[in-house]
Amino acid sequence: MSTPLIWLALDGVGHPADAPLGSPWQTELPTLRPFVDAGLALDATLGVPGLPQSATGQTCWLTGQDAVAAMHGHFGPQPGPTLRRMLDEASLPVRLAQTGRRAALLNFYPPGHFAAQQERPRHGCFPYSFLAAGLSLNPPGLPLLAPTLGLEYRAPWTTTDGLDDWRRRGEAVAAVRGYDLLVFDAWFSDLLGHEGRAPVPDGLQAAAGEYLRRLDALLEGLLEAGAALVLSSDHGNFEDLNVKSHTTARVPFAASGVSLNLPGGAQPTNVLEGGQVLQGLFGP
Repeated sequence: MSTPLIWLALDGVGHPADAPLGSPWQTELPTLRPFVDAGLALDATLGVPGLPQSATGQTCWLTGQDAVAAMHGHFGPQPGPTLRRMLDEASLPVRLAQTGRRAALLNFYPPGHFAAQQERPRHGCFPYSFLAAGLSLNPPGLPLLAPTLGLEYRAPWTTTDGLDDWRRRGEAVAAVRGYDLLVFDAWFSDLLGHEGRAPVPDGLQAAAGEYLRRLDALLEGLLEAGAALVLSSDHGNFEDLNVKSHTTARVPFAASGVSLNLPGGAQPTNVLEGGQVLQGLFGP
């Protein structure tokens, strides 16, 4: 594939249809909101009690296999031995590397990340899968993206750049050639969601709206440049800033330039089937 599929993997973002009044989804988002509304809302619980978690949800997306059943429940945030084995054997980056295709993780990792990982390795599912495939973090020659989308990491979450910067970054990612898959692990939304409580803390609503505006600008740049892309999420959280925990909200699955249907033609209904759609985009 000379033109890559770009996967925007949101973390902890429930679908706007399941969001309460006052949700960050009520921010004016001229590109992102119509894109999400035109896609699907997938179940993240897989019919299992409890709140969906990142490790099992992301493993479902990355492998197309039932990580919740493998763990006998929801599990997270980082993958343990069982989920790591699943990712080692069947994650999309591993599968592509084994068949001579090229994938890269677009996240920028600062030096402090690598120092912390040396002391206590705790990679999330996405970086773990790319490392399992023998691929590097911070791959050279690619337009890497900060998962904070230009917000400071801690409150009051001030901005360090502008929306036009994120449109240009979207255009730059869309211009990459020679890869089959480019993934952006957009985990900062889940971090913001975990700051939630009632009443919503000062500045959090504004920061969440600003985060979505930057995601909107990134998506605008990608779409205007003709990128083939998918957008997903692993579980709910960020859509309801009145609570600190994850939620049982359905999650978005939307695309441009590729089909969202399962190999047999049916539409997916949950995150497991969403992962099977992604696997099917790269052949049996």
